[in-house]
Amino acid sequence: MFAPRSIPWPLVALFTAGYLPPYLLPTTVGRLDTSLPLSTTQAGAVGSALLLSSATAGFLLASRIQRLGARTPARFGLALAVLGYGAAALTTAVPAVVAGAVVGGFGSGTAMTVAAARIAAERDPHRASTAGLLSVSALAGAVYLTVPHLGRAHGLPLAAIALTALAVWPLTGRLPGGTAGSPAGHGTGVPDGRTGPDDTTVPLPHRRSGLVLAVTVLCWSLAQNSLWGVSGRIGLTQAGLGDAALGAVFAVALGAGLVGVLVAGALGPRLGRAMPVGAGTVLIAGCIAVSASATTPAAFATGEIAWNTVYPVVLSYLIGLAASLDPRGRWAVLVGSASSLGTSAGPLTGSVLSAQAGYPVMGLVLGAGLLLLAAPMTAVALHTGGRPLLPGAIRRRGGTPAALVAAATGTPSGAVPEVGAVEQPVVEIDVEAPAVAVQGAYGTAGPRQAAATPGSGTG
Repeated sequence: MFAPRSIPWPLVALFTAGYLPPYLLPTTVGRLDTSLPLSTTQAGAVGSALLLSSATAGFLLASRIQRLGARTPARFGLALAVLGYGAAALTTAVPAVVAGAVVGGFGSGTAMTVAAARIAAERDPHRASTAGLLSVSALAGAVYLTVPHLGRAHGLPLAAIALTALAVWPLTGRLPGGTAGSPAGHGTGVPDGRTGPDDTTVPLPHRRSGLVLAVTVLCWSLAQNSLWGVSGRIGLTQAGLGDAALGAVFAVALGAGLVGVLVAGALGPRLGRAMPVGAGTVLIAGCIAVSASATTPAAFATGEIAWNTVYPVVLSYLIGLAASLDPRGRWAVLVGSASSLGTSAGPLTGSVLSAQAGYPVMGLVLGAGLLLLAAPMTAVALHTGGRPLLPGAIRRRGGTPAALVAAATGTPSGAVPEVGAVEQPVVEIDVEAPAVAVQGAYGTAGPRQAAATPGSGTG
């Protein structure tokens, strides 16, 4: 469908529409709190319900995307997003707002699921996911700069999400429909234009690694969005920022996230995945503690900007790691849905923790949890081939570095992976058992001697 090195822009647009609601979570929850008769905890619960609906869509569709194709579910999800978020933006009745947010959340989750599954089937999923994160960060930053100047209505961020889904709709015509357009993928064994086995009949590879990654990413996203869901209130009540200044801080933070994503895209797999995931999570833990304990605008801005610089970098590598576990995209969808599930619990968790213990203690608890999560996430990245190939790391079974063998035997340079390249997975190929040799079935080596016959001239 797309050229090997081109960016699949329809998927990037769909990714943007699906991921925009979590990025706008602080302003969405904050405006529900201030513009509607809802308490802080109730507003957080509405945000959690929105994101929980989004995660539900991912879990329901994870094994069905290949059979359904991309175009139909993408259009269905975008239609639900337009209707749900649009209705929630146009009414002030709390039950209608909640219902619209839940319907819109399911639509966003459907769009996110389709985008994740198709991106995983690309030859370079890290490149596509990086482009998607760049797009959603830039759009969210523009919303944060614009919305504060348009009033305090609760529906403004919801309307922005609905309009984004509406704008993406025309691009779905370039997505494949039905099983005929099933992704060829790298290693699926299903050529373009042919129907392969249904995802429900093909077992998931790397089950243990995928399960560990899904659980840790769920908790990782929970910690991130517990703070993100209350960041607006921290800035307004504890750090003393005004509404416009707070929007500017968030816009700058998301702009810094753009820089982080660009750096991640430039580095690609050169560092493997283990170091960005592990070290990045440790840095995020420190940023969360700083942001949650900030009592001045400068401290708050420093924590938020540093945090949003590192967060999308780690997220891009996590998306790539999930995509590498299964070229059919099922682990990418399941891990993404687990992330959405953790995200959905974030606003409510942050509201409860901050109400019971205060923002600084909440930041310490979340930071400590992230430090504990860094170890298993790094282990999965190492176990699934996230290590870079260092000099001497490519070895034969006897222990001789392949680079030395190549130098000694004149092996062409293309036969040996470059230093810094990601290890190639070892694929097991089933072969039939060799036939058992039967005595007399084979002759001796050398020219065959024909038997002597009368008149042949042999004596």
